Amino acid sequence: MSIAGQLQKIHQQITESTIKCHRDPAEIRLVAVSKTVSADKIHEAAAAGQRIFGENYLQEAEEKYRRLSGLAEFHCIGHIQSNKAKIAATIFSMVQTIDREKIARELNKHRQELGKPLAALVQVNVGGEEQKSGVKPGDCESLLDAIQELPWLRVCGLMTIPPYSSNPEDSRPFFRELRQLAATLTAKKLFAGSKVELSMGMSGDFVVAIEEGATIIRVGTAIFGER
Repeated sequence: MSIAGQLQKIHQQITESTIKCHRDPAEIRLVAVSKTVSADKIHEAAAAGQRIFGENYLQEAEEKYRRLSGLAEFHCIGHIQSNKAKIAATIFSMVQTIDREKIARELNKHRQELGKPLAALVQVNVGGEEQKSGVKPGDCESLLDAIQELPWLRVCGLMTIPPYSSNPEDSRPFFRELRQLAATLTAKKLFAGSKVELSMGMSGDFVVAIEEGATIIRVGTAIFGER
């Protein structure tokens, strides 16, 4: 199936899933995960109406940004080293992977130089996996407190990657935990803006994520095929 066909299929699944749980399909933003995907394929997806693409690697993302700026916008969904924060602040419209104060301060500094606030999410390691980035759920509040002092960084929600499982239902308790954590932090007025974003769910489990409150889903393989 073509990339356009795959996108159509995913949007149909989004619509069916949201209607089933009494949500509006317009609440869901699809991020097409395009790491290691060629600029030509991204261009094909953009021509089919896809706007937001997720990138993990800065050097690769920077090249795609140069080629496709104006046709697409990019979200950072990978770990950022503080010495690469200037590039990240320049090319991404959202960074979904804030997990420490140092990188938040670096991004804030560089966005101040650009004169435009940066949308961001705090990445939470809900599964407690040592190999994964993300702040511990119990440390999320203190990180958000620190970010309150950074006027050029607008943290509007949370992101997570649950432990891998071939069964989508295994992701549900982790998605639910993120939603509950977001509700607690929202009550303490720790997010910017009125809409709290929850970035959770990938190709194998995004339907479950939508049922648990996702507002952003990150889908790669189901659009572009196996890497």
